[in-house]
Amino acid sequence: MTNSEQLTHLFLAEARFHLMQQYLPWLRACLEKLSEEDVWWRPKEKSNSAGNLVLHLCGNIRQWVIHGVGGAEDMRQRSAEFAERGPIPKAELLAKLKATLEEVEQVLQRVTAEELAQPRQIQGFDQTVLSAIFHVVEHFSYHTGQIIYLTKMRTGEDLKFWNV
Repeated sequence: MTNSEQLTHLFLAEARFHLMQQYLPWLRACLEKLSEEDVWWRPKEKSNSAGNLVLHLCGNIRQWVIHGVGGAEDMRQRSAEFAERGPIPKAELLAKLKATLEEVEQVLQRVTAEELAQPRQIQGFDQTVLSAIFHVVEHFSYHTGQIIYLTKMRTGEDLKFWNV
């Protein structure tokens, strides 16, 4: 295996780890702690609920990885992710997120070292495949933190996710 192939393998393994083995379990734990109503609670009218953020994560990773990296059709309706008021059941939200991440996994399994530097235009931005994947992991982390905070606000629990 060349150095380039090793770095590609390490980068993609790290992206997969964070998305599937870290952030997904944290989000699952949050949604399990929230009631169906709390999933759609907003601190302020212009704020987002945990449910909105899960829909937004699905739309973002679909657009940036499944479409932008994998070449699938871009069918994202970004404004609908934030306009939704529920009540989409939390089990359905989790199933949608898990299914979307499984599609991401399939795309990431096919990415080669040569592809990482290839240009893409995603959401009107010029990107490389590497920067698109990096963006998704960073963006997913950001909104996972928001969902954790919303969960703490609604439950009053001190959530410790290193045990999840």
